Amino acid sequence: MRHGPGMHDRDPSARSGASSVALLDDLSVGFRGRYVAYDALTRQVQAWAKAFPGLVRLTSLVTTPEGRELWLLTIGPEPDRIRPAAWVDGNMHASEYSGTSVALAIAEDVLRAHLDPTRMLHDLPQHLVDIVRQDVLLYVLPRLSPDGAERVIGTDAYVRSVPRDGRLGRAAPYWRHADVDGDGKARLMRKEDPAGDFVASQDVAGLMLPRRIEDPGPFYALYPEGFIEGWDGFTVPMPSYLSDNETDLNRNFPYGWAPEPRQWGAGPYAASEPEARAVTEFAVKHPNIFAWLNLHTFGGVFIRPSGDRSDKKMDQADLELYLQLGEWAEQVVGYPMVSMFEEFTYEPDTPLSGDLCTFAYAQRGAVSMVCELWDFWKQSGVEVLRPFVWNYQRRTRADLIQIGRWDREHNQGRLLGRWRSFDHPQLGPVEIGGYDPFESIVNPPPERLSELCEQQARFFLRLAALAPRLRLARVETTVIGEGLTRLEATVENVGFLPTYVLSSSRGLPWNEPVQAEIALEPGVELVSGEVTQQVGHLGGWGGYQKSSVPYMARTSGTTPRHKVSWVVRGRGGVVLRARSVRVGQVEARVALT
Repeated sequence: MRHGPGMHDRDPSARSGASSVALLDDLSVGFRGRYVAYDALTRQVQAWAKAFPGLVRLTSLVTTPEGRELWLLTIGPEPDRIRPAAWVDGNMHASEYSGTSVALAIAEDVLRAHLDPTRMLHDLPQHLVDIVRQDVLLYVLPRLSPDGAERVIGTDAYVRSVPRDGRLGRAAPYWRHADVDGDGKARLMRKEDPAGDFVASQDVAGLMLPRRIEDPGPFYALYPEGFIEGWDGFTVPMPSYLSDNETDLNRNFPYGWAPEPRQWGAGPYAASEPEARAVTEFAVKHPNIFAWLNLHTFGGVFIRPSGDRSDKKMDQADLELYLQLGEWAEQVVGYPMVSMFEEFTYEPDTPLSGDLCTFAYAQRGAVSMVCELWDFWKQSGVEVLRPFVWNYQRRTRADLIQIGRWDREHNQGRLLGRWRSFDHPQLGPVEIGGYDPFESIVNPPPERLSELCEQQARFFLRLAALAPRLRLARVETTVIGEGLTRLEATVENVGFLPTYVLSSSRGLPWNEPVQAEIALEPGVELVSGEVTQQVGHLGGWGGYQKSSVPYMARTSGTTPRHKVSWVVRGRGGVVLRARSVRVGQVEARVALT
């Protein structure tokens, strides 16, 4: 892991809050209003690291095969001081680059909170802003697939995640996405075919519709713009989103990984791709990550665990927590929160394998979720279906026409372009052009990006404020004899979440319970009590299965505090600490006189 430039420079933000925020604003490359390529993304994160080294650490998790850095921002003072951490990543899938803008916006908002603590941050109550500033570290990975995103931003050529293919023994023909006609973009091709399964819309120019038996023709086959590799002069292969790029990063993580053909896009082995491997290794080395937001597009929905079982088989305390988060998500963002297993499996009862959200939840014990940014179905005026996955599978001809009209009336016609005649070297006469979905359906129009950033930041900052928060409270000294002092301290958790974070993760071997310890300064010796004492996990005030109905309102959940004590002899000082790898360390020095 390498540190980025400027990390150790003297922090020029040691000035007034207003001037620091003004500097922050001046440094923006405009990611809230446009989609940024790798060079602009790099300028942005390096500028923050150089301007605010006391708050921003920039590291590269890995260098990609095409030579780009997987940039990770760590935001918060004293980045090596372990404390609860919230993680957000974006742009795992190459064309879904609005996630980069949202992740950068979250980073910028948290920086703004640090630079000017008195300034209102969206509509977040001040005490929640203080929690995020004082008790939470932020990890931001703005672009998980920089090689893939660069290919899509530069050419519109479709890439699922990473633009590489190491498959051997490919005897059958397959499509390679490419700019065939030299206009700088790789979109679609349509070819007249009496057996074609599409027809051109008579209502919306440029729109292609699934063929019905009543349609008189002409009929078309639709292909990606590109060439057929291994072409035998006759066979036209079925298009596939993985035709020329082997691995879907969201099928490459180690939890529940399964090989092809059981899971398409899985890659040759778990964490085979350097990007997935780097994130996995970082997560394993940072058990303090308690919240994880994985940004995708599109649809306007939060997707929660469990990914591999129904709600009735899920840990019920976890389920209750997610149902509460779902209520907040709908209130703050307007997106529903749905079960991955029950509403986002493409085949019923067939869970996806190797996805990042389930890895973060089941293996790393984080409150993880996916957000499919950009509520396109709602914005375009078509019905939002449930279960939610039906929105991508069961669209009617009327829906498609409505989407075409939305593009014409509200999207400056970005989606539907004209079809241009071209003589393809393999297929003969075709028409090239058609759809450009990347700033209309897959990502919002650029003029809608700013509101998307604000919506998501409002929710994520609330999620980050749920952190377990360890405290040493009521440290008391009692003289009990000549030179003898009893020390008693209460270790407590004043956060929403318990110190084990998730009920289901409590048994994970690395999920360390809280310990208390005493460090003796010269002149003081321990008489009674172990140097290190087990405190155990402490409950959070969020609780589970809380009774709130007035006839039987009662506090519930695991106790949030525990008392520890020692007896020492001598005069001088001692340091009391409470710690765990999950929630970090707090300490207090006590003078003995």
